[in-house]
Amino acid sequence: MKKTAIGTARLIVGILFIFSGLIKANDPLGLSYKMQEFFEVWHLPALDAYSLVFSVLMIAFEILAGIAVLIGWRMKLFAWLLLLLILFFSFLTGYAVLSGKIRECGCFGNCIPLQAMGSFIKDLLLLFLIGFLFIYRKEIKPRISNSVALLLLTLTVLFTFSVQWYALHFLPFIDCLPFKTGTNIEEKMKPPVGAIPDSTVIHFIYEKDHKQLEYASDQLPADLDSSYIFIKRYDKLIRKGNAEPEIKDFSLSSESGNDTTNQILERPGYKLILFSRAFTESNPQWNKSFFLLYTMAKLKNIPVYLVTSNRSEAETFLLANALRNEIPVFTCDGTAIKTAARTDPTLFLLKKSTILGKWSYHAMVSALSTMAELSIQPSESLQ
Repeated sequence: MKKTAIGTARLIVGILFIFSGLIKANDPLGLSYKMQEFFEVWHLPALDAYSLVFSVLMIAFEILAGIAVLIGWRMKLFAWLLLLLILFFSFLTGYAVLSGKIRECGCFGNCIPLQAMGSFIKDLLLLFLIGFLFIYRKEIKPRISNSVALLLLTLTVLFTFSVQWYALHFLPFIDCLPFKTGTNIEEKMKPPVGAIPDSTVIHFIYEKDHKQLEYASDQLPADLDSSYIFIKRYDKLIRKGNAEPEIKDFSLSSESGNDTTNQILERPGYKLILFSRAFTESNPQWNKSFFLLYTMAKLKNIPVYLVTSNRSEAETFLLANALRNEIPVFTCDGTAIKTAARTDPTLFLLKKSTILGKWSYHAMVSALSTMAELSIQPSESLQ
């Protein structure tokens, strides 16, 4: 019975860690951004610069630990490491639940979003199973020879880092983000059909006799007169709904500050949008590919736009490449750009507001073949 229980616990823990690591390896930047969210809440912005390194190493360790548990390799060591790791994870998810400051903990990446409570329950289950394995760690023996185990673990490490390297340079293998190919951006900016909006009640705050008094709109005092000094009115949340759109805070602002989102998305035909949070170089490695794409787009009357969170750097980049008066620049919230563009920069091809293709800066040259197949659009202003 005990042997069966140990084997079952090993199987569950090993598979869960491998599964969790593989999903996050598909998008290591997603975990990095989630870490930055915790750092922001804890007022530790200095750690933001190391979040991607932490993310890559943590993902690699999850998969490695999962394999080690399944083959029973050096369980005295890995039992300690797993126990410390799951205690840390339980602290994070518990903090998210109790504080209410973090909605999702990123345990299974964006492909399987878990709310904080679900993540916390999952970690408590793992804590129980890992604690059980920790108690009987000395009874777990390797199932394969040491040399074969080392070879398997070495291949696991190489595979893990390779997957993450590809995701960081060529976009995730599986796109689970709202801006995936085939998405109609305008539709995703609307609440889902049948969604329930937040339920709120209007509350008023008044001051009377040097005391602040708060009333709901249907509970105002019968003697309300000029002796009550109005302070403010606000909407108090009674019940949280599910009417949030998948794409939030996606707003394109022109140089004058006007919101041009609908104007850009509703423009008929094809368009190219280059997303980048900042343009730190005037002649980056992808510059030649982008110029070829721009030239082809111009011949086909396809407008090209730059979307960034740093207008001055984008304009400097265009000026250095004699494109300042050729390509409009629009600003957008940095978080929205991070969601749309997992590599910096990322090129989008849209037909009206539907994403037909997206390419990282490393694969930008691959967009040329797609562009070559597009028909010439009616001549009109590219602005």
